[in-house]
Amino acid sequence: MDTALQSLVDQVQAAVASHTPLCIRGSGSKDFYGNLPQGQVLDVRHWQGIVDYDPSELVITARAGTPLALVETMLSEQDQMLAFEPPHFGLAATVGGCVAAGLAGPRRASAGTTQGAVRDFVLGARLLDGRARQLRFGGTVIKNVAGYDVSRLLAGSLGILGVILEASLKVLPRPRAELTLQQDCDEAAALLRCNQWGGQPLPLSATHWHNGVLSVRLAGAEAAVREASATLGGQPLPTAHAAQFWTALREQSADFFAGDLPLWRVSVPSTAVPLGFDAPQCFEWGGAQRWLRSDLPAAQLRARANQLGGHATLFRGGDRSAGVFTPVSSAVLRVHRGLKAEFDPTGIFNPGRLIQGL
Repeated sequence: MDTALQSLVDQVQAAVASHTPLCIRGSGSKDFYGNLPQGQVLDVRHWQGIVDYDPSELVITARAGTPLALVETMLSEQDQMLAFEPPHFGLAATVGGCVAAGLAGPRRASAGTTQGAVRDFVLGARLLDGRARQLRFGGTVIKNVAGYDVSRLLAGSLGILGVILEASLKVLPRPRAELTLQQDCDEAAALLRCNQWGGQPLPLSATHWHNGVLSVRLAGAEAAVREASATLGGQPLPTAHAAQFWTALREQSADFFAGDLPLWRVSVPSTAVPLGFDAPQCFEWGGAQRWLRSDLPAAQLRARANQLGGHATLFRGGDRSAGVFTPVSSAVLRVHRGLKAEFDPTGIFNPGRLIQGL
């Protein structure tokens, strides 16, 4: 067994024997997300490397500690990409953290056109569970699906089920052409336009509205992008500026995300009306993901999100002691407890990170 892997196994075995909580961590770029990290740090960065990559199969398999930037560079050399456009939130972000956080960028959904969430691109995974067993789920080919797809369950689990040792991810070819258009409109008009465009065969790959400006990214064949541009109208952004714009949105380095006010992510149907709060706001994913800077009470924000058919998450900043995620129902909580008991019977992995008390 590889020395780095043996070290992880030994640390898990020791933690199980002593009932010591473990905080699974790669670079720590997403420590801000979820409930407060607890436990002794289990560093996976030494367990890295590309296990397999066949561009013709559109699949890449990498170990958990592999830098996400390395994967994206390798894919770019073959004119391929991770279609869910994962945020890094740090130069050393890892593949394991990408899957465990389950966060997707602007390309995740655009006015009715859905590229898919992280879980939709996880074909297989290898997990070190709470009994120090190495388990494999899924496969490395797109059509390999048998039984319950546990590998996708790991996406967004925040490490509460075990240490993700490696993941096989489906990749896609990069679009031949891209163009970003901007036009002036208020929030209600922007939501209406995004949903109208979502019902048309347009090559939308990202949408964003903030401060009276709606930005739309088109991606695909050159002829399709050109035709869609004439249909949508608006002012085109120079290519370099457009790339910077969408990267700043993905990495939350744009001006909107600066400052100390708590950042809330509100997930609602794209057709939902504006939130109606007097606070800085923007939206993406055709209106399905809305960002809000506010120190209003969590109960008030979550009540409004629920009224609109969604939920609200304290994404960054603010007081996390009361839980950052909307409380789940008793039925869903039973499922979580059952999974936790099966994969992590002694409860050592990232305790409380996803659901307080679990």
